[in-house]
Amino acid sequence: MSLLIRRYQPKDKDVVLTLFSDGIREHIHPCFQNAMTSPLYIFISLTLCVVGYLVGSLFVAVLFPAAWATLIYYCSYKLFDDYVQERLRTDMQDIIGNYLSRPGDCFWVAEAEQDGKTQILGIVAVMAKQSGKEKVGELFRMIISPKCRRMGLGKKMTQTVIDFCKDQGFSKVVLETSSTQMAAVALYKKLGFKLKLTHKDTQAGPWIILLTRVTILKMEKNLYMDRNGLMGMLASPERNSNV
Repeated sequence: MSLLIRRYQPKDKDVVLTLFSDGIREHIHPCFQNAMTSPLYIFISLTLCVVGYLVGSLFVAVLFPAAWATLIYYCSYKLFDDYVQERLRTDMQDIIGNYLSRPGDCFWVAEAEQDGKTQILGIVAVMAKQSGKEKVGELFRMIISPKCRRMGLGKKMTQTVIDFCKDQGFSKVVLETSSTQMAAVALYKKLGFKLKLTHKDTQAGPWIILLTRVTILKMEKNLYMDRNGLMGMLASPERNSNV
């Protein structure tokens, strides 16, 4: 596949918004599944089944755990769908104004030819942030189309952000993802990102976060370390003699 990673253009908007919306909503089912298969929720489901049978009938024994599962699915749906709706109303409504109007910000799309036509298969963005005396780049909106998962596109998109941040002189790249997105977490770890902290502070209601058992993971990659490591290799005669 011939792949091109380029800056976002106004003509990309409709496709980008659809890719973003679908990509975020993909996490609804894994979120629901992760919650319902946890030991605690399995115990709650079985308990509701037994209680329903004892106080009612076989129908009630099925109804109680079904109602519990419906509640958890509703919370999972609400968590990710509300996030999509909020983003479509705010930053994603004006991608050029929010991601391409300052030198330290950028928004990329990955396009390739599939089935005889050019398609956008991935998006990612970065914004410059001030962290004390340092400037850092915050990675946002990483979405990869299901059509090209496990083909290295996520790695290429993330590396594009890393290289851009190095060129801008940023000290590190930071990002936030959720405990549901384990494939993304594994990718970031492979590329040198470290988990710095976890929290549950989101725009969703606290009871939704509680019931879905989702945790937000904050990760970062130190770019000074990359530079210092490379400079050390170049400066060391012993290392150079072994190359």
